[in-house]
Amino acid sequence: MWNKDEVRGKVDQIKGRAKEAVGDLKNDEQLRNEGQAEQGAGAAEETVGKGRRKIGDAIKDVGDKIGH
Repeated sequence: MWNKDEVRGKVDQIKGRAKEAVGDLKNDEQLRNEGQAEQGAGAAEETVGKGRRKIGDAIKDVGDKIGH
């Protein structure tokens, strides 16, 4: 299950792609650059979320093994 960081990261990436596409259509370099930056930030946030989830899963697995 995705955590909030992963979801926000994916949403930011989608918003960034949309901004970049609008920037391409309007030939607006600033909007295009904002979209690219938002995509990068979203990708980073998603990666952090995935890392947090994997650490949480590993801790849960250790706890399950200790409990049994």
